[in-house]
Amino acid sequence: MQVWKFGGTSVGKPERMHSIRNLITGDNGQKMVVLSALSGTTNALLSIAESLKAGQDDEATEKIEHLKAHYDSFIRELYKSSAGLSRGQQIIENEFSFIRSLVRIKPFTLKHEKELVAEGELLSTQMFQAYLDEQGVSSLLLPALEFMRIDTDGEPELDYIERKLREMLRPHLDKHIIVTQGFICRNPRGEVDNLKRGGSDYTASLIGGAIRAEEIQIWTDIDGMHNNDPRIVKNTFPIRELTFEEAAELAYFGAKILHPSTITPARKYGVPVRLKNTMDPSAPGTLIADKTSDQVFKAVAAKDGITALYIHSLRMLNAYGFLRRIFEIFEKYKTPVDMLATSEVSVSVTIDDLSNLKDIQAELGQFCDLEEPDYDQTIICVVGNFSADMPGIAAQVLNALKDIPVRMISYGGTEHNISLLLHSRYKAEALNALNTGLFSL
Repeated sequence: MQVWKFGGTSVGKPERMHSIRNLITGDNGQKMVVLSALSGTTNALLSIAESLKAGQDDEATEKIEHLKAHYDSFIRELYKSSAGLSRGQQIIENEFSFIRSLVRIKPFTLKHEKELVAEGELLSTQMFQAYLDEQGVSSLLLPALEFMRIDTDGEPELDYIERKLREMLRPHLDKHIIVTQGFICRNPRGEVDNLKRGGSDYTASLIGGAIRAEEIQIWTDIDGMHNNDPRIVKNTFPIRELTFEEAAELAYFGAKILHPSTITPARKYGVPVRLKNTMDPSAPGTLIADKTSDQVFKAVAAKDGITALYIHSLRMLNAYGFLRRIFEIFEKYKTPVDMLATSEVSVSVTIDDLSNLKDIQAELGQFCDLEEPDYDQTIICVVGNFSADMPGIAAQVLNALKDIPVRMISYGGTEHNISLLLHSRYKAEALNALNTGLFSL
């Protein structure tokens, strides 16, 4: 079985759902199809939630009816028969009846917001599976809320997901297409929750790992992962092959096509991930697997919204335990560190979550000297095959950036990543310089 995931833009119009039906029925292989909400729906639902939290019930109701009108129009083009249209209308009436009921709930809490936002995936999957039924495709809707569960830390419970999913699939091995929701799940209290934004990719990978899929395919509107940001840099090109490690680095450091968490379950179970383009299905896309080509430089990505902290030991030389004390504070406030540079007496780190910055600074200040943080920074990540005995790698990267001020460098932590910190005003210049210096040789 393969797992195919389609994002919001891929299901955002009736004709695109028609195209997806053609794609998934193009061969006889069994597929589990993971769908996101229709493009724009999640943002619309979040906007409704904001109105409800503010007590603006009339405004929320107006937004609800506007969104429903979009779905009413959508299904008139999606279904080809009166029976299909009738079923689609019933789906919409049922789900929007629940959405309207939330207006009456006081107070409107985060629990209710998550129930509301989940409606996007519940709508898209029911509508699509009803369309497959109308077209005579052997299919089944498998509710993600019955097998996708997270723990108290918001992490997927892999053993539970695998056991429950296999149990639910066992009676339906005759079905050609199995449709389920991305993004949504339940938490330890049994409440509706989610895998955060972009989590449909994660859902597909979790399912693929759980069932030991033949392959996971992530379908978007881009021809695979590019070697640089095509919104900023001209003459980028799709990368045909990446290792799991290379793809994980790129996803974490800003490659928008792939959710950073996606790679973990796939890599754990050795399931290849292929990135494909719904607008150009014949394009090869990008294959992510254990092995890849020997190309030295693969790609460049950028992560914005970075803040750099500069920490100096008050005890100066031979201050053992210094790093431990620093990172215990970041752990306490659940603030991840992206980059790290150290000397005998100082440490520089970067973070992208400033919600607990003042508390972190207060505790660090008890045993450290702190410089003023550098805000509005960008991490540029260069990914490729950088084996330890390969000369000149760092020199090529730094030479490409010779006219740009670089604040920090991280190199040697893995054989796949060189990270550089610079002010965000130099981001476009740096990406273009690296494209010229590393990929035009």
